[in-house]
Amino acid sequence: MSEYLVEVRDLKKHFPVRGGVFSKVRAWVKAVDGVSFGICPGETLGLVGESGCGKTTTGRCILRLLEPTAGEVVFDGQDILQFDRRQMRRLRREMQIIFQDPYGSLNARMTVGDIIGEAYTVHGIAKGKERAEKVNELLEVVGLSPYHARRYPHEFSGGQRQRIGIARALALKPKLIICDEPVSALDVSIQSQILNLLEDLQEEFGLTYLFIAHNLSVVQHISDRVGVMYLGNLVELASKDVLYSAPKHPYTVALLSAIPVPDPDVRKTKILLEGDVPSPLNPPSGCTFHTRCPKATAHCKESRPEWREVTPGHFVACHLA
Repeated sequence: MSEYLVEVRDLKKHFPVRGGVFSKVRAWVKAVDGVSFGICPGETLGLVGESGCGKTTTGRCILRLLEPTAGEVVFDGQDILQFDRRQMRRLRREMQIIFQDPYGSLNARMTVGDIIGEAYTVHGIAKGKERAEKVNELLEVVGLSPYHARRYPHEFSGGQRQRIGIARALALKPKLIICDEPVSALDVSIQSQILNLLEDLQEEFGLTYLFIAHNLSVVQHISDRVGVMYLGNLVELASKDVLYSAPKHPYTVALLSAIPVPDPDVRKTKILLEGDVPSPLNPPSGCTFHTRCPKATAHCKESRPEWREVTPGHFVACHLA
């Protein structure tokens, strides 16, 4: 029996690039290219990296909102990539997502009560008065009032809309929630409220989170372990204390050097990476980071580094680690 609630093994997602008269496939965009990790029950795994590195695509492939090109996603001991449509429908109760955009993720033509209660109707769990009572309970759990159920999304602030999105994700009492940059579109003061709410809900309902973000300070606050992605690959994974105090991969070191220190007397050296992120349409040979790495050797250009455990629980994909 695996110690993980969800385990991702060599996950890949390649998007075709078509062209010509007959729309033939000319190339492949390697959005996710061989990612492996596991999440234990009740744990929060943070996933960070630059925009376009494949974080959100990884999360959506786990939920099969996008169909992976290859790999395995094992949830509760079962490879869900082998599930048919009916099996996936049942599994939706166990896995949910909180979207990044609290404005675009809610149907503007539906009341809040209908948005949250839709899951009960679709899965045949409750209807009528019973459904209304469950919706009211969820609204109170996320810090809103039952009378908000009669209102529409445009009548709420960004933070309130994200609370509605969280209530919708909680409706079916899932085991796993993928938080796809849930606070990046919110003001800083509201971000802290939403993060505290997510932590309280995790403790109350025993939730497991995959927390996708690009804000390293936010990830450090909420995560138990942190994975760092670069150009569709996972380059480092460790507990947050180890990763933030003793990073092994040069990319992680550069990312952490960019975190601002709220003390004007503390001088911190920022590592500025040269060049731009290569295109996932044509990634570099060997280590994908070698074109920007200040420590790259000839071996890095020729050979792709192995994903290995350098110390207990600390995984790195780097020849120099």
